[in-house]
This record gives sequence, structure tokens and C-alpha cells, in this order.
Amino acid sequence: MEESSSNVLSSEKPGKMKRTKKRSKGKEEEQEEQVFNFNKPADEGDDDLSDSEDSVYSGLEDSGSDSEEGEEEEEESHGDDGEDDDDEDDAEGEQSQQLQTEEKKKGSEGEEEKKADEYEHDSSDEEDIRNTVGNIPMEWYKDFPHIGYDLDGKKIYKPIRNKDELDDFLDKMENPDYWRTVHDKQTESDIVLSDEQVELVKRLQRGQFGDVNFNEYQPSVEFFSNEVMLHPVTNRPADKRSFIPSLTEKEKVSKLVHAIKMGWIKPRRVEDDSRGRYYDLWATEDSSILAQHKMHLPAPKIPLPGHQESYNPPPEYLFTDEERTLWEQQDPSDRKLPFVPKKFSSLRQVPAFPRFIHERFERCLDLYLCPRQRKMRVNVNPEDLIPKLPKPKDLQPFPTTQSLVYRGHSSLVRSISVSPSGQWLASGSDDGSVRFWEVCSSRCMKTVQVGGAVKSIAWNPNPSVCLIAVALDTVVLILSPSLADKQVVSASERLLAGQQEEEPSEGAGPVWSEAEGEELNQGIRLKIQHPKAVHQVAWHAKGDYLASVMPDHSSHLQVFIHQLSRRRSQNPFRKNKGLVQCVSFHPVRPYFFVATQRSVRIYNLVKQEMTKKLQANSKWISSMAVHPGGDHVICGSYDCRLSWFDLDLSTKPYKMLRHHKKAVRGVAYHRSYPLFASASDDGSVIVCHGTVYNDLLQNPLIVPVKVLRGHVITHDLGVLDVTFHPTQPWIFSSGADATIRLFT
Repeated sequence: MEESSSNVLSSEKPGKMKRTKKRSKGKEEEQEEQVFNFNKPADEGDDDLSDSEDSVYSGLEDSGSDSEEGEEEEEESHGDDGEDDDDEDDAEGEQSQQLQTEEKKKGSEGEEEKKADEYEHDSSDEEDIRNTVGNIPMEWYKDFPHIGYDLDGKKIYKPIRNKDELDDFLDKMENPDYWRTVHDKQTESDIVLSDEQVELVKRLQRGQFGDVNFNEYQPSVEFFSNEVMLHPVTNRPADKRSFIPSLTEKEKVSKLVHAIKMGWIKPRRVEDDSRGRYYDLWATEDSSILAQHKMHLPAPKIPLPGHQESYNPPPEYLFTDEERTLWEQQDPSDRKLPFVPKKFSSLRQVPAFPRFIHERFERCLDLYLCPRQRKMRVNVNPEDLIPKLPKPKDLQPFPTTQSLVYRGHSSLVRSISVSPSGQWLASGSDDGSVRFWEVCSSRCMKTVQVGGAVKSIAWNPNPSVCLIAVALDTVVLILSPSLADKQVVSASERLLAGQQEEEPSEGAGPVWSEAEGEELNQGIRLKIQHPKAVHQVAWHAKGDYLASVMPDHSSHLQVFIHQLSRRRSQNPFRKNKGLVQCVSFHPVRPYFFVATQRSVRIYNLVKQEMTKKLQANSKWISSMAVHPGGDHVICGSYDCRLSWFDLDLSTKPYKMLRHHKKAVRGVAYHRSYPLFASASDDGSVIVCHGTVYNDLLQNPLIVPVKVLRGHVITHDLGVLDVTFHPTQPWIFSSGADATIRLFT
């Protein structure tokens, strides 16, 4: 294809030969074989290509002048036409075979003169002047071998297009200019768009003007102005003197120049600084630049006068007698107005303003003393400082109402404990009795007289045994209440039947003994005699180990850990680290929590060393509870505080809650619900929602949800102990009024 196209594309030397040859062939032959040649110059190096007559394009001569100018003009007009058709052709996407377009050869000086082209200077770009068929749909010619007529009325034959889809695809892949090639239907040629033309198409697609230099927003020309013109507009020709330099002016100027040279005229008077200079701070302010400055302070402005300043103000602006006396009593800085509004019948009766000088002076002071630097104040909305907490309604379930009251004790109930099944409740009182209640009916199932004030009571957390530890005076009793099926009772008996191991006595250690007679009938199975008064007992989660606490400043024998199955006791601490208040086992891992007055120590029972020391930031810890997950601890204290510790986070409290007015006596976590509670001497139990997240980056969500009241304060003591039901969101509280209350 390239060869055949290059045969007809004239380069300089073959062009001359070809023309002479064609002339000799005669005009008829030439006219028959004319095919229009669009923008298809030959390559520079194609001079040696064959000049065969049976080429696809039977070499069409230029129908106009062959001069340089004509060729350029033609190319320009074609380019314009290409621009017009670009959009349409681009959209149709019918780019077909691409023939290389290059600039036409210059160098037609030596060619023979032709007759002048009448379209040489035609500026019309509406249609391509080389195909005179007019502005008609080119589909009309699709069944004809020609596509129109040239200027002489001869047919312009279509080039033979023998490219199939594969050639087109290869062309598309290999030709870098394929995307900018468009097919001109009117001339059946492929045109490669220049960068300018591509840019023009993009501009037109964006809806912009075709001309880059056209400013669509240029200011409109004011034909009429508000200025009165000195001379009327006339069509009289201008005077000669208006464009010839004036001799009189020249004379005047020369005189002035001479006077300046001689020093008779001083062109610029030099101002002496002897009088001193004064500056207006805000005179040179350009608002647009300075307003962008971060610390810019605009000059203070005097407020505009209102109705009060009028010499004849409306009656509502005049002071009444009370307002007048109040205005006189006020400090000048507190007054809303610096003057009293007065009424005059006419403007000429208005006296001079007595404070005029004073006000001017204050205004000058305002400008002179105005701070030139802005103090950055942080404007905080107070409501933004309150943390966004969910509503209690969204955090249900939690106990809200008092359901049952368990009455029967005659003195204050110090300690309560619920069975692992949640069916039974045990309570120990100062009246020397331990009572067992049915939770659902508040019926007292059993009463055991132990002969002393019960300080602490704890139900064994292992559901496969039914045992209770009771601390009174210096003894810890192990009771088997037989409130379970036979298998559980027999398992409990088997656990208690273990033989005591012979150990070297330490002298001051606990003494184990079995109960006899009446005590055995009441359910008391074992007695563990301690050297000092026991204040608290706590079970391990497996149910075989039991810890007892004997607070004593002077001794290191404050904590004992007892093993039921082997009936042995051991003192885990060799040194006295402070007055021990309460202890607790970790629910999952082998850790032991010991709360002294000011801190909580955590010991690793396997490595036998202290792993962490929590600073409670309170004066005296009263109670402690460990979260079922084991990573959080709450401590209540006698100075009305509740501290929540996150063990992964810090040894300082994560949250300090000061909701109670009096000493906090007891704290408790729920086993399965995200709830914890605190009981206080102010007679209330506060239930809080405490969600712990597995994601370490998210802090626990602690929201107080309910204050439960019901206990009567007796001898300045309110609620003494609090515990949750193991499965339901219910809470039990025992008080100094000798009652136990269930809130559901």
C-alpha cells in the first residue's frame, strides 16, 4: 500500500519528470485517471520508487496554482476542515487505515507557471474546496466508485482500501499516532491531527472557546460614562496644531529648565524634621493583605449612633425616675449608656456635649493602647467536656427494684454468700447464727448457731461440692448444709474425710479438729483454730483451697492458705508487708491478690514472687473484687472511693468513682453480666455497668446505672456486704438493720 501510494506522491525531481510525461500523454487520459490527492506527500527518500501508471491513486495534478502559497493555503484550509470534522469522527470511532502525512515539499520555484487559482485566497473553511460536491451526506456516494468532483468537474475516485480488520488492529497496536488519526469522509482520506488540533478538540469537548487567546470574561467597554466631556463629539478633522509640537510650549519648557539649572526654582521642597513626625498606625493598612495575617487586629471602630443619641428620641428611650436613680448609682464602667438621653424640641436648643473632649481622649487612648497582638483564647463549650456516655436504658439488664426482704436475724448481718447454683443464700450475723435461705421464696431453710459473731462467710464456688466456710473469732468452721442432691453431699463428705498430714508444727500455726456431738448434727464438719481473730475467708475457684485473713500489725502470720483434702495449712509470707485487709484468688491463673491498707499486691503462686503492686490512692482499703476475666480489679475504701484497676494498663487506678457519701463497705463483680456494685454506709448500693473489651486499645466502659436504696441506717452503719446472683442480673445486700434485700 505504501509503495503504491508513494508512486503518486510527488517529490521534487520525479514531480518534474512526471508532469512532462503526463503533458505528452494528453489531457483526456489525464482527466479520466484523476484521483484526488489529499495531504499525501512522499517521503524524502522515496525518489527511486517506481512511477507506474496503474497505481491506486492515478496521479492527480493540482487543479490550481502549483506555487508554494497555494499549497500552504490548501493545507491550511484542509486543516481547518479537519478541525471541524474532528469531534464527529472521534465519536464515531471509525478510524481506519492510516497513511503517513507529512508536509508537502517546498521547491516548486522551477516548475512551469500555471493559471492563477481563483480559490487561492479563499478564507472560507465551511467546506473543503478540493471536493466541490458540497455539504451533503457522504453516504450517498457509498455505492459509487467516486466521492465527488474536483474544480474542473472531473470525478474524484475513491482510493482502493484493501485493509481488513487484522491490518487495522495491527496498525492500532504499532502506530503511535493511531489515536489521533481521523477519517475524512468527504475526501476518503486519513488525517493525522497535530497537537494544536488535538488541543482544540479537547477544548471544544470541555465546552470552552476554540481560540486560546479569547477571554470570555473580558471587561465590557463602557460606551457612556458619568463624566461630562469637555468637547462635543464631532467629525471635524483634527487641527494641524494637535499633532505638531507647539512652539510656545517649547519656549515655556526651555525657560523652566533654565531656571531649574540656575537654581532659581526648587523642584522639590525638602521638609525639615524639626517639628517632629506623627504616624497614623492604621493609615497604610491594606485590609486584603493584613486580613490574611494570623495575628491581625483591625482598628477598633466607634459603634454607630442609635436612637438614644438623638436630640428627640422616641419616648421609650427616655429614662424613668427609677432608671435615672439606678444609672446614677451604677459604676461608670457598668452603665449601659455613658449619658442620659434627653429630649429637645429643636436642634438649635441642643447644648454642647459636655463629655466631648473626654470621649475624644478615650478614643485616642483606645487606638494608642490597643493591643497589637492577639491573645489566643480557647473557647470551649462546657458540654463538650462531659464524656459522651450511653444511656442506662441501652445498658440493660441491671437490678432496679427491691423484690424480696429476708428477715430473721436479730443483729447486723455482716456477710452473705450465694451458692454456685443460685438457689440458696447463706448469711452470717452478729447474733451468732448462720442462716440458709431459699433465694426465690425468702424462706429460711436452716439456722446454725455457731456461738459467736460471724465476721465472714463464703460458699464453696465448686458446684460439685456443697460446703461453706464461716469465720468467727479465732475459728474457721467448715459447714456442710446438705442443701443439695445426694451425689454432691457425698462428694463433700469424701473431700472432708481426708487424713491430716503429719507436719512439723511451727508452734503458732492453725490447728485442725473435727466437730462432735451437737455441732456435728448442725452440719459443722471441721474446725480450724487460728492464733488470732479471723476477719475474712476466701475460696479458690477449684474449691479445695481456702484463705483466711487475720489483720495484725505486729506479726507476719496474717494470711493462711488451707487445703481441705489434705487438711494442711501454710503461711505464704515470711515478712510483714502491712496490715492485710482482704485477699482473693485469681479466677483463672495461679495469682493471689493481697490488699493491705494502701495497696494491692499480686503474687504468682507458681514462681512464689510478687508480680505487681497496685497503688490504690486511698487511705484505707475495705474490700476488693476481681473481674471474672482476671485483668481488672475494683477496691472499695473507707474514704468513700471506688478504684478500678486495669492490670494491663497501669498500677494506678484507671478510674476513681466517688459516688458514695460515706465509707464503702463491699464491692462485687457479676460473673457473667458486665456489672459491678458497691455498698456503703450511706444505706445505698450503686450498680454500675462495666464493659471490658478484648481489644487492648479500647478502654473499659464504666457507667453508673442505678442507685438502690432500702436499708435503714442503724448505728451509723448502712449496707455491710453485697453480692451478685451467679446467673441472673440480681443483687443481694445485707445491712446493719438485720435484713437481707434482693434487688432484681
